[in-house]
Amino acid sequence: MTDIRETVRDRYAAAARAAADVAQGGCCGGGTGFAELSQDAKGRPVFGKELYVEPVDGDGTSEAIEASLGCGVPTAVADLHPGEVVLDLGSGAGGDVLISARRVAPGGRAIGLDMTPEMLDLARRNAEAAGVDNVEFLQGYLEEVPLPDASVDVVISNCVINLAADKSVVLAEAARVLRPGGRFAVSDVVADEDMDEATRADMAQWTGCIAGALTQADFRSALLGAGFTDVEITPTHRVHSHASAAIIRATLPG
Repeated sequence: MTDIRETVRDRYAAAARAAADVAQGGCCGGGTGFAELSQDAKGRPVFGKELYVEPVDGDGTSEAIEASLGCGVPTAVADLHPGEVVLDLGSGAGGDVLISARRVAPGGRAIGLDMTPEMLDLARRNAEAAGVDNVEFLQGYLEEVPLPDASVDVVISNCVINLAADKSVVLAEAARVLRPGGRFAVSDVVADEDMDEATRADMAQWTGCIAGALTQADFRSALLGAGFTDVEITPTHRVHSHASAAIIRATLPG
């Protein structure tokens, strides 16, 4: 797990530095080493900023979305409400955190968790530029969320859970920090059942959000095992010959 974690950290640190120097992004899609993954063979966007079809206004927020590395838009399906507390697992440049913060205001707040110092620095600069003050960015691991039990209402994530070595631990942590009745709404990559072992063993495909992806059946089983109910997995678009992006939703029993 340590080797995978360090490899992922190094690649996303490079993406953060690239986004900070030049407004570029795009798990998978943008920054240094990701441009080849942002579009499919027909030139259609599969990762990154192009997936945000609704305009994102304001300094900071637009820059954060410009540096998006995701495979979807979890804030579009999380059904956020004023007063809620939202946690973004693997918050990157902070785009989804800033969108969430505006939707849960007044009275709510949005928390971003990331293990990469370069990404956290970028996200904090974007939040300051956006003038959003109901946000917090924490350094830590998805497997060890630095928050108390039952402290958030919604967990979101954008193409990050597939990067973790042990998804079951990540999902158990998401369940731990959610309040009873809390919601899980993420965008992630799901693998085809017939993904070949060569792809599974390719670390470049892992850091590119493909090799570590669970199948739909495995993701559903892991969510149920973590205590979630009402699991919904809806593929949205192909991102690889052996994988699709999907919206994954579930509820923690009240």
